[in-house]
Amino acid sequence: MKNIIITLLLLISASTFGQMYNPVKWSTSVEKTGDKEYVLKAQAVIQSGWHLYGQYIEEGGPSRTAFTFKNTKKNFELVGKTTEEKGHEVVDKIFDMKIKYFEDKALFTQKIKFTSDAISNVAGEVEFMVCDDSNCLPPTSEELTFKIPTEKKLASAEETAAVKEDSTIIEEKKVAQTEEKAPNKIAQEPKKKESRGLLTIFILAFLSGFAALLTPCVFPMIPMTVSYFTKQSKTKAAGIRNAMIYGFSIVIIYVLLGSIVTAVFGADSLNALSTNVWFNLIFFILLVVFACSFLGAFEIVLPSSLANKVDSQADRGGLIGIFFMALALAIVSFSCTGPIVGTLLVEAASKGGIAPIVGMLGFSIAIALPFSLFAAFPGWLNALPKSGGWLNTVKVVLGFLELALAFKFLSNADLVLQLHWLEREVFLAIWIAVFGMLAFYLFGKITLPHDSPLNHISVGRLGLGLLVLSFTIYLIPGLWGAPLKLISGFPPPMHYSESPDGLGGSKISSESSNSELPEGAEHGPQNIITFHDYDKGMEFAKKEGKPVLLDFTGYACVNCRKMEELVWSDSKVLSVLNNDVVLISLYVDDKKELPESEQYTSETTGKRIKTIGNKWSDLQIKTYKANAQPFYVIVDHKSASLTEPSAYNPDIEEYYNWLQSGIKNFKK
Repeated sequence: MKNIIITLLLLISASTFGQMYNPVKWSTSVEKTGDKEYVLKAQAVIQSGWHLYGQYIEEGGPSRTAFTFKNTKKNFELVGKTTEEKGHEVVDKIFDMKIKYFEDKALFTQKIKFTSDAISNVAGEVEFMVCDDSNCLPPTSEELTFKIPTEKKLASAEETAAVKEDSTIIEEKKVAQTEEKAPNKIAQEPKKKESRGLLTIFILAFLSGFAALLTPCVFPMIPMTVSYFTKQSKTKAAGIRNAMIYGFSIVIIYVLLGSIVTAVFGADSLNALSTNVWFNLIFFILLVVFACSFLGAFEIVLPSSLANKVDSQADRGGLIGIFFMALALAIVSFSCTGPIVGTLLVEAASKGGIAPIVGMLGFSIAIALPFSLFAAFPGWLNALPKSGGWLNTVKVVLGFLELALAFKFLSNADLVLQLHWLEREVFLAIWIAVFGMLAFYLFGKITLPHDSPLNHISVGRLGLGLLVLSFTIYLIPGLWGAPLKLISGFPPPMHYSESPDGLGGSKISSESSNSELPEGAEHGPQNIITFHDYDKGMEFAKKEGKPVLLDFTGYACVNCRKMEELVWSDSKVLSVLNNDVVLISLYVDDKKELPESEQYTSETTGKRIKTIGNKWSDLQIKTYKANAQPFYVIVDHKSASLTEPSAYNPDIEEYYNWLQSGIKNFKK
């Protein structure tokens, strides 16, 4: 009785945990463009936080959107391909390819020309796939009807536009009402993610500003500037006020620079920079130039005539004079701050939106704060270290860091073009060389043009050198297939490699590779023995006396791949998946057709179940009231749930504990 109650409670929790999503609403319209010529329009209104994939994605990536138009009577012909809007393009490191997707709305158009009298309706069908930050839905199809307007009912261009606008507003209101009735926590994730992204940019820019302070062009100007304000001001309060205005002027100058970058490129198009080959190549060259400048090859300076003109304006006094003093600081210190500002703008621009403005705000606040604070408390100047050779050391360290970052942009270009010139091993070899040389430099084994004689190494420099050397040693196993999670996202993905399984296949676990595969099984993610057939997996689990981990997944599911690469690769989790459970992976986007005798109409959705993927998707919906992937369930040999299901969860410890709880309940 106790076991029955536990099972019922688990089933209830599973049904409440599962959630059905329907984030895309389709509407159609038709526009006449000529004699017997029309444009069929299909618009998708996409719920906030979700994205719809484009039509033209390479094989092996997410399921692309595809339209078919039924023309059994051959009374019209398609003119050209179905077109789509610009959308967003990114280089997806999971699928190792360029992927296009749409957010909020997407419009698809198809030109047709009737070869006989126009019919009243054109029937079509769209197959599509959507994902958010935590879930992917299996490929879904929806029937579309395009109503061909008669001559009497043809609206003017203005009326057509008005109708289209009204229908869009209505659809958006429907989506908004749906969200109010059924709040979706996951739908709010992208906004939180965007906020976290901007906060990260601000913090990094703020730290970069402090790094710029510790360069030979800026640091010596702190006491000089503070001394100027304290001596020229009649009272201490006036000196503090003028210094505050000076600091505020610095912030305005740099934020204005970020605003110009945003305005020139456009907030919506900036994130396209991260996938554009030419921009990535230009960024690579720029960062190499900046790095060479910091290493002492040459100095990047603005024309001296510009600095003289600005400096002359600073003598005018008042607010205008203070502002030009701040501008003079920006120009004079450009040889040190320019490469840092340039790098920040490049990195922020690739994030899109207002990121350049946020970056410059963080950078300028870090630069302005010391001038304002030391003017308010001049006694603090005595605590500042004296200028010296250590300032050039800061420049050199920044130069090495910029050189390493430059190859990230070269790698992006190589990934887009699929040239395989900068594969994972080559990238890691370059980073090992760069950070190895930085370690030698910090230990005093290498000197560069502007370095002062080094009689001894300070404790701080020694500590930083040891840290860099440790990081360099950490990178070396990556050449043999180690995942290197600390720098995940910087080097090319594991499969973009000369040896995807590690040198000599060392990445494959001997336990999995040496054992014979059971009937119906194969090596899956992380080389785990995996079943794709439900019945054969269950039969093997009974024989082995182990619980079953049902993995509702998809070949084109981005978040499924993230779980497999980042969570399943953990040694504790991998040990459980290899030894304590039987893994059955059910791919909801498997296109293989079921035998005619096994096809049926779903009781839950009313759709015809024709493929293996349809079958597993229907099983998930019917049993667990959920249609998103990844979706994990631990069951016993009677298919009863042993714990509540789990979805996308990048927390390794939580996922491991979830696995253990299911195994523990199985053994009771």
